[in-house]
Amino acid sequence: MGKYLNPGYSRFQTIRNDIYVDKSGLIEFINSLIGKPKPLVCFSRPRRFGKSFAASMLCAYYDRSCDSRFLFEDLKVSAADSFDQYLNKYNVISFDVTGFISDSGESGAEVLKRLQNALIKELREAFPDCVDDGYHNLSDILFEIVSHGHEKFVFVIDEWDALFREYKDDHKLQKDYILFLRTLFKNQDTTEATIAAAYITGILPIKKYGSESAVSDFQEYTMTDPGILEEYVGFTETEVKMLCSGCGLTFDDMNAWYDGYFSGDGHHVYNPNSVMNALRAGKVKNFWIKSESFENLKDYISRDYDGLKNIIILMLGGQHAEVDINTFKNDITSFESKDDVLTLLIHLGYLAYDENRKEVRIPNREVSEVFQASVKGGKWTRVDQAIRQSETLLNATIRLDGDAVAHSLELIHEECSSALTYNDENSLACSIYIAYYTARNDYMLIRELPAGKGFADYAFIPGKNTDKPAMIVELKYDKDADTAIRQIHDNRYDGVLKEYFGNLLLVGINYDRNAKGVSAKKHSCVIEKA
Repeated sequence: MGKYLNPGYSRFQTIRNDIYVDKSGLIEFINSLIGKPKPLVCFSRPRRFGKSFAASMLCAYYDRSCDSRFLFEDLKVSAADSFDQYLNKYNVISFDVTGFISDSGESGAEVLKRLQNALIKELREAFPDCVDDGYHNLSDILFEIVSHGHEKFVFVIDEWDALFREYKDDHKLQKDYILFLRTLFKNQDTTEATIAAAYITGILPIKKYGSESAVSDFQEYTMTDPGILEEYVGFTETEVKMLCSGCGLTFDDMNAWYDGYFSGDGHHVYNPNSVMNALRAGKVKNFWIKSESFENLKDYISRDYDGLKNIIILMLGGQHAEVDINTFKNDITSFESKDDVLTLLIHLGYLAYDENRKEVRIPNREVSEVFQASVKGGKWTRVDQAIRQSETLLNATIRLDGDAVAHSLELIHEECSSALTYNDENSLACSIYIAYYTARNDYMLIRELPAGKGFADYAFIPGKNTDKPAMIVELKYDKDADTAIRQIHDNRYDGVLKEYFGNLLLVGINYDRNAKGVSAKKHSCVIEKA
């Protein structure tokens, strides 16, 4: 066993010793490609979405230097027809590109050279009968080893795109790196193939030059198009419910904090790292903030592309936004429009992409808090102030102070809406969501809740650890707040929260879009106890 060549099963054994969700079906998928043209897979996902776990699993399964059967016998893959056929049958080369990047000021070119030299050194030591000091090209060395009768190789590369991210302005390095990958993985659909399969994973899809992928032989699966691998993006709803069973955490809490991503068929996907951390900690909280710098996000969302700021405000307000993902160049420097920025944020995990609707949104409370931290100061001062005011507005609502709520809402609506969209219904709904932003600490907010004879605009359902009242909020335009309250009664919206009777507030809010003079843009609010 070596560090990069046939690293054994110890990393995967450690994973199996912890809380574990069976994702071994990925092995069966890779097995189905062996012996076929282009058995090369690039599966890009954000940090904290299980990339390293999958890499360790694949290494343990294919590595011919060990017997790892005991780690897989109770997993789904053990029932596959191909399980015995490929178990521990190949030489595995596995490495994490970030492991070669240091803080020593080393250039990207030096990192790439050191990476290649490290792999070649282990191959020379393991196959001295095939490789002497005269060989300096990794692709040639692999060919010599296989042509001498040794088993083909399975490549497992984690964080393959780290050089693009860490040396984002070094375009020569990026081209040299792409050339290295092209040379390494070329001709894998011929009789001279040396690689049985390859699985590379990172945050970004493979970089495009023009309209073509720079390493075209790979089958790509991404956050915008996970395809057949969608169940391996993160945890499914069924898996999270299973994990919550008997652990003391409710599925509703997990849902509010870590759900929100979509698979291609519309199923929900959860952030696996955050779910696992919550299970270990015994409580839900924000694990993203402690593991991620906000500076890059703050830079991306502050770029002066037409409409980007309004889209961010709308998403902070719980709205969806249209996006065109097709212009993205698959790097973190070549931005030409707001769509490029939004697409990057999808790949980084900050936004959830609905493939069917071609829309993005902030996925859950955890990521919403990251955005909230990123809008503090700079170009986002007024939005930050609006969010800070939301605690005051919530307290005014609980005090039944309709005038104070109307006044605060008017300020927030003004601060969070552009002149062109101020009178738009979505703008007011967005402002309501931001106005009650901090309510998410104590409530589950549901928009368009089926209730009585229709849908309540907003329902605020208190969490188990608060004594705050439940609330139903109804919006009206160009009418009056009393009309909103009557609609709640007439349509029996309050019945859906009948278990909260005695601790339920009915909130009617009206915005007069036709108000003139000093009373222009006038909001009104009436609050009563159910």
